[in-house]
Amino acid sequence: MSVFSRAAMLARADGSAFDVVVVGGGATGLGVAVDAASRGYSTCLVEAYDFAKGTSSRSTKLVHGGVRYLEQLDIALVMEALHERGLMHQNAPHLVHDLAFLVPRYTWWEGPFYGAGLKLYDLLAGKRNLAPSRFLSMDETIAAIPNVARDGLLGSVEYHDGQFDDARMALALARTAADLGAVVLNQVRVTALLKNSQDTVCGVMATDNESGRSIEIRARVVVNACGIFSDEIRLLDDGTTPRMIEPAQGVHLVFDRAMQPSDRAIMVPHTDDGRVLFVIPWHERIIVGTTDTPMKQAVIEPRALPEEIDFILRNAGRYLQRDPTRADVRAIYAGMRPLVHEGGIDAKSKSISRSHKVVVSASGMVSIMGGKWTTYRRMAQDTMDRVIDVGQLDRRSCATESLRVHGWLARDDSATPTEDWLRVYGSDAPEVRAVCGERAQWSDPMHERLPYPRGVAAYAVRHEMARSTEDVLARRTRALLLDAAAASEVASSVATIVAQELGKDSAWAAADAAAFCELALGYQLKA
Repeated sequence: MSVFSRAAMLARADGSAFDVVVVGGGATGLGVAVDAASRGYSTCLVEAYDFAKGTSSRSTKLVHGGVRYLEQLDIALVMEALHERGLMHQNAPHLVHDLAFLVPRYTWWEGPFYGAGLKLYDLLAGKRNLAPSRFLSMDETIAAIPNVARDGLLGSVEYHDGQFDDARMALALARTAADLGAVVLNQVRVTALLKNSQDTVCGVMATDNESGRSIEIRARVVVNACGIFSDEIRLLDDGTTPRMIEPAQGVHLVFDRAMQPSDRAIMVPHTDDGRVLFVIPWHERIIVGTTDTPMKQAVIEPRALPEEIDFILRNAGRYLQRDPTRADVRAIYAGMRPLVHEGGIDAKSKSISRSHKVVVSASGMVSIMGGKWTTYRRMAQDTMDRVIDVGQLDRRSCATESLRVHGWLARDDSATPTEDWLRVYGSDAPEVRAVCGERAQWSDPMHERLPYPRGVAAYAVRHEMARSTEDVLARRTRALLLDAAAASEVASSVATIVAQELGKDSAWAAADAAAFCELALGYQLKA
């Protein structure tokens, strides 16, 4: 049986006791599970939906130091992120790669201004710098990013950051934790916290979403790593605790590669609201985003507001020769960032932190809040250092700075797949190919506008804990983000394979496909 078998994981979790139980299967929780397991602590992670179902699959797909934080002179935050960017590049080469960004220049002062800032960026990255920044002439800029707006163009400044596939990274971390002996479960929702006679948190009560059965999991320390939903777990612990998380929504539009036919990205340095905007090649598509809209309530399936869509189209159009239109959009997706109010949302001080915070409640529950994908590993390290103190665990050093993520494959390895869709599997690629070759039709494309063969659906169920059509099309593959309409068109055929692999009947497959198509409507933009 696979080390990543959900049935085996459930059997190991129910009624068991662990050193650490992690609640939340996004970037933060998975990072904590990997850190805990790699230090040798018995570890269990439970996720109410699917791994990276929320914010962690809806990012801008960048592993970056945060160029815009330089302008705010938040040097410490930039340095930390640049260090972690280098480690992600080193530890997950099948998922993280170097990406060149061009900042177009239309006035004389932009040259020295951006040039100096990006040289500082290089300097702060130190030996882990991906490549030095440089100036490009007007002709070189047009050759590099052909759809750049040309009226008044003087040239550009080029710098480098990292790019990755966020949902695939999350899954690789889940499998890394499992490889290290952790119990890792999706579709298991925490409903209550267990407390001992000293009113100290000592575990969780949870429900298996699929069977409806209650599960009791005991732990020396419970870690709340629920991102935008962290306050919900904190309120389970103490109903009077002030809320600390304010969600901020970020929206992205996805276009065909023809919108910017280049392997380089564009960084738009000034938008209407003073943020930066990115035009980024990703999986043979172009992603344009993002926004930063304060939201009153966290939701698992956020939807773009009309003004956010207009904002992206308007600001991107200023830097593109051919303006993007609503009719060009292949998919639209929204995610919510967990911004932290250190004193509570209702406190007089409204200071918001974009870095991470580790908070220990009176009952001993450890909450890790805020942060971003790039710093997930450092967030986990800081969390576990507190967990060790709270749980009085044997002190063991962090081992993740050099820990290879599941699927690790050297960039220059001859076994590295050349196909873009397959590269994210790393060393698992031969196994994926083998499953796709089991049946004649499984090697056929799912859809003419999607890169994936049908057999990846079977692989996702057998080896990656996919439990639904949505899991396959939204996160095991990225079909929903690459082309939401095409993903809907293949939902029925994918659901049939998922049902067969799970031992479900045709009625289940029809209902699951319909549920996915309903979900996918929210990822499509009407012209």
